[in-house]
Amino acid sequence: MKLAETISEDKSKNVGRKTVFLVDDDLTNLATGNDTLNPHYNVFTMNSGAKLLKMLEHHSPDLILLDVEMPEMNGYETIEIIKSKDTTKNIPVIFLTAQRDFESEFKGLSSGAIDYIYKPFSPPLLLKRIGNVLIIERQKRQLVNYADRLEIMVDERTKTVVELKNAFLKTMAELVEYRDGTTGEHIGRTWLYMEILIDALQGHDSYKKEMSSWDRELILQSAQLHDVGKIAIKDHILNKRDRLTDEEFDEIKLHVKFGERVIEKIKKSTSERAFLDQAKILIATHHEKWDGSGYPRGLKGKEIAPQGRLMALADVYDALTSDRPYKKAFSHEQAVEIIVKDKGKHFDPDLVDVFVNASEQFSEISSTYNFGSIEVLEEV
Repeated sequence: MKLAETISEDKSKNVGRKTVFLVDDDLTNLATGNDTLNPHYNVFTMNSGAKLLKMLEHHSPDLILLDVEMPEMNGYETIEIIKSKDTTKNIPVIFLTAQRDFESEFKGLSSGAIDYIYKPFSPPLLLKRIGNVLIIERQKRQLVNYADRLEIMVDERTKTVVELKNAFLKTMAELVEYRDGTTGEHIGRTWLYMEILIDALQGHDSYKKEMSSWDRELILQSAQLHDVGKIAIKDHILNKRDRLTDEEFDEIKLHVKFGERVIEKIKKSTSERAFLDQAKILIATHHEKWDGSGYPRGLKGKEIAPQGRLMALADVYDALTSDRPYKKAFSHEQAVEIIVKDKGKHFDPDLVDVFVNASEQFSEISSTYNFGSIEVLEEV
């Protein structure tokens, strides 16, 4: 039988039938196996492992019946090659053997065979064992296909949920910003400033250990909520155009505590923790100062979470270079000068150095995304 010439023709004549490769160096076994299987399957016989491997380069059967005891290349050696290749490793193999000892059967199954049939085989038993294997393989493929479809559905659903979450967070954060006379550009700009700082800090010795466990996107997303507590501050204080009194400034400071309470309340209604934990860190620490003079807890130096140190610098730079109800925007150069003067006081010294090196990127963002908050709000 010339396999390469007849396999395509025989398959086309028996559409829907499974294809079985029968490999045995005994011609009697090949003839018996062919007679038994041919009424039910497309059967192709080979008398060596080498011929089987050659056929597998071009054709993939539904099942291989493989003799163990063959000259030159035995069944164990043949199946090892089959299972080592991505194109053939998933083809089920049933070993045929005259050996009836436990060690041989264990070795065969450990090599990747899915079943073990003793010779001389009973035709009805052979058909039954083959049928069972093919049913199992069909069910496995169905499960794999189902899992793939389910994964696609989960990915699509997850993407939708993430998009909804991000839209909700962005809208919520922008509503807070609108209340103090700014627009969502503050959220967008501080996001970009944080992104620049995080990327610039990659490999920086003083931040390397602290950043090793960071989820970059999670931190950037949660940064949108750093001022969410302002929603609880009275409008006449939040939008005051004159200098705040000490009492009014004390109330402004409370937005940090209010923000923490908002996050804690949300936590009680969801199993989500990572995002909310990051948001709380940023809320709680972005007004702390390196020298310990910040609020609400007066943390000092590396007591301040590194995310909070980054947020503090990004937030202050944006406040300096933006119009606010109580002031006009400073130039980029003025903002850089003020931040450098506060090196080791308000800001982490190492972080200020990184900022200075990346300051041109800050300037580009500030000039590109600063549209004058009051005017935009009035147009809306």
